[in-house]
Amino acid sequence: MKLIKLWEADFDRAYELQNTFVQDENGFINAAYGFSREEFQEYVKLRKQNSEGVNLPEGFVPDTVYLLETEGEYVGIFNLRHRLTEGLIHGAGHIGYGISPKYRGKGYAAKGLEMLLEIARKIVPEEEIHLSVHKDNLASLNVQKKNGAYIHHENEAEYFMRIPLKR
Repeated sequence: MKLIKLWEADFDRAYELQNTFVQDENGFINAAYGFSREEFQEYVKLRKQNSEGVNLPEGFVPDTVYLLETEGEYVGIFNLRHRLTEGLIHGAGHIGYGISPKYRGKGYAAKGLEMLLEIARKIVPEEEIHLSVHKDNLASLNVQKKNGAYIHHENEAEYFMRIPLKR
């Protein structure tokens, strides 16, 4: 099992994976929802630039999109924001992820998050990783807890989680 940067992945398989996600499910936003192949190709180029801090929209931070590959299959998407803004501190946080519907329930999210935390230890300046999870998404809540997360605070709809970064 490994994480591959989106722009280093096989384009056709990455495009196919992206199309297995709806536009917004349990807080996982598919930014390439409904894209044609040409639009997705431009999206991949933009994601690489954003990862390098190039052409970032106002108020955005560098972030890297990874695909989780296991046994030759792309099964999930993981996004790591390299640092936080005030809005991210109180909102979505550093990490967003989703597992393609046909691969859910097999432990891939937990393993992918574990692997992403190893990358985060080298990139993220904060002492804790910030995440959020919809209160009705118990599977994702358990994935985060399995990786050392605790509930920092909550609102009506979401838990705001923290994972201490042990360096």
